[in-house]
Amino acid sequence: MSTLLYRLGAFAYRARWRVIAIWVVLLAIVGGALALNPPQMSTEFRIDGTPAQEVLDQLDEEMPSAAGAQATIVFTAPEGERVDDPGAAAAIADAVTEINDSDIVVQPDTESQQADPSAMTDEEAAAAQAAAEAFAPAGDLELLPLMDGEAPVTGVITSADGSIAMLTVQLTDQVLDLPEGAADEIVAAAETAESAGLTVLPSESLTQTFESPIGSNEIVGLVVAAIVLLLTLGSLVVAGLPLITAIIGVGVGVGSAYALSSLIPMTSITPVLALMIGLAVGIDYALFLVNRARRFVLDQGLSAREATARAVGTAGSAVFFAGLTVIIALSGLSVVGVEFLTIMALIAAGTVAIAVAVALTLLPAILGLVGERLVTAKQRRRAAEANADEIDRPGPATRWATGLVRHKALVTVAVVLGLGVIAVPFASMQLNLPSAGTANQDTVERQSYDALTEGFGEGFNAPLLVVAESGEAYTPDDVATLKAELLDLAGASAVMPSGQSEDGTLLTLTVVPDAGPNDETTADLVNKIRDLDLDGVSNLGSSELGVTGVTAINIDMSQVLSDALIPYLAVIVVLSLIILLLVFRSLFVPVTATLGFVLSILATLGATTAVFQWGWAKELFGFDTPGPLLSFLPIIITGILYGLAMDYQVFLVSSMRESHVHGHPGVKGVVHGYQLAARVVLAAAVIMVSVFAGFIFAHDAMIKQIGFALAIGILFDAFVVRMTLIPAVMAIAGEKAWWLPRWLEKILPNLDVEGDKLVQSLAEADGTGESAAPRKGRHSIDA
Repeated sequence: MSTLLYRLGAFAYRARWRVIAIWVVLLAIVGGALALNPPQMSTEFRIDGTPAQEVLDQLDEEMPSAAGAQATIVFTAPEGERVDDPGAAAAIADAVTEINDSDIVVQPDTESQQADPSAMTDEEAAAAQAAAEAFAPAGDLELLPLMDGEAPVTGVITSADGSIAMLTVQLTDQVLDLPEGAADEIVAAAETAESAGLTVLPSESLTQTFESPIGSNEIVGLVVAAIVLLLTLGSLVVAGLPLITAIIGVGVGVGSAYALSSLIPMTSITPVLALMIGLAVGIDYALFLVNRARRFVLDQGLSAREATARAVGTAGSAVFFAGLTVIIALSGLSVVGVEFLTIMALIAAGTVAIAVAVALTLLPAILGLVGERLVTAKQRRRAAEANADEIDRPGPATRWATGLVRHKALVTVAVVLGLGVIAVPFASMQLNLPSAGTANQDTVERQSYDALTEGFGEGFNAPLLVVAESGEAYTPDDVATLKAELLDLAGASAVMPSGQSEDGTLLTLTVVPDAGPNDETTADLVNKIRDLDLDGVSNLGSSELGVTGVTAINIDMSQVLSDALIPYLAVIVVLSLIILLLVFRSLFVPVTATLGFVLSILATLGATTAVFQWGWAKELFGFDTPGPLLSFLPIIITGILYGLAMDYQVFLVSSMRESHVHGHPGVKGVVHGYQLAARVVLAAAVIMVSVFAGFIFAHDAMIKQIGFALAIGILFDAFVVRMTLIPAVMAIAGEKAWWLPRWLEKILPNLDVEGDKLVQSLAEADGTGESAAPRKGRHSIDA
């Protein structure tokens, strides 16, 4: 492996212009594809096979007019005034007329309202009256139609005190699937009512926008990364290389994702997640390779060309297997069977694969342009003048590692207990999708949510769409009976029949719960509706009820993801243990690496729960209303952090193994390997935390939660588990840490991660029979 990578690095350095040209052309192709296929993002989190999604699919096929998104617009009157005052009511009526004329709004059925009762027979008039009563809203709330003169304004109801009016419109499609600017036109039409002094507040569905994943806060993370690179590498030119290669990598990866978004259904968070991970690993992988190349120049006096090739041949193996672990952890999400999650994971995994390819090919090619400037003249002089006493003097990393192994039992207990305490909030974690109720209070969607709650109750922000299907057409009596049955359920405050298919066999009703979308009683109501037994109830015995809507979809999603978490963990853990077994040729190291990760992921989810659900330090992270965690946060964070945690395990412990192989037994190998790897692993972890932390202050609540969980997760895993706990438990194990059954050692392939075979072959090629000796006092290996 190391020999193959050595040749790849040497070729890239030698054929630098060709390699750079290939990546530039590839980036140009992606840019061209993106220009021809503009991004088409969606906010729909679809899970095929779930009850709520099956109901939506049924509506889409049999009653498409009811399958699109619903939008709500709230009109509030100034203090002391009413929305049903003549001027205000007329302004709202004009706005509603303009909205209903839109091509993206399903036209309301007003024929029955316009029918002339005097032209009907007594029988027809009685039937119309029965239908009107059956389809009228019912419930504990007083739902008053807004009257413009003597005529009701279609689709608008007012609160009991007359201060708030609500318009609900049915859209022809999901909001982000509508023609560009269509939602803005509806909002603009509604805002014409402001001429009467009203405040117009569109709901969240009309304020969804596609935002650039890079903003000022994310750039701050990159600036911090640049500073850390400069401090670590000591050269402005060299420090810029990891940033350049990482940006090119995410340019290809994320650009490809955006270009594919017109062909593959992709949520708006998918490319952002790929950007987060691609930047973080891209910078880290390049840092490890550049640092190793510099060490070869300073410690062994190699030329930049040979140092680059050897860096790719040795540290490149760690980069390859670290990246492979991340790719496996992400790709493993496909076993969950959730399409949007699979696409999200595969796009991120593809971006990581590109980051590895960039690090192993483009980086050495660019180092070919840098040449001997890889190490400055001042750094070379300092290295040449340094004596053994100065170099071997224990530094902070050595003192820290020595303290860890000296107090290994105490350190192990302290870390386990500390992370265990932080994990406590995890036991009360609640999952859901973000709603307008948890948006910041200064946003329009939150103000709309609060106005609806004030005027009609919080349940109007969590309407449930109930679909009833029967072999026979529903009569007005059937509708009235079903309406009463639903209203009798605990947690239901209002029932509003909303539509019927042409043949009358499919009926839709909106059930308004007492509580909001994230309340447990609303979830209980969903289950009660699904379990409702209609046998023997009038003519409804053959009816089948289905429930959909945001709350129902979230319940189903949380259940599916919860059920899939254990199988998913089993897949990635087994595959990753195999990779770590091949890399380290040890049973102890893979097992302790995995157990350490369990501690860090529990602490991560505990801290995320405390901040976003309990509201601890919420002001510090730029939000003012706590709420449930993102439904798919635990499973996707587990996958990503597992892969990234194994990155640091590979980089840190491979240095310990390298020290062990080169003659440092037991605890000495742990301390020596830690000393060599600590500086660059520390820098890489700080960079990754900085990149992820930049996304914490994004406007999107989903991105905010993911950014925080990844940042705090790397903080726990890299600094507490890998750089503190692992050296302590390795010291406890001593030589047994590298034990491998003889029979297993024989059948495992030797991947030569440490590069011993490479060093030997290079020495033989030089005719020396041994590798070039390092300069006096300097170590020939370094992370």
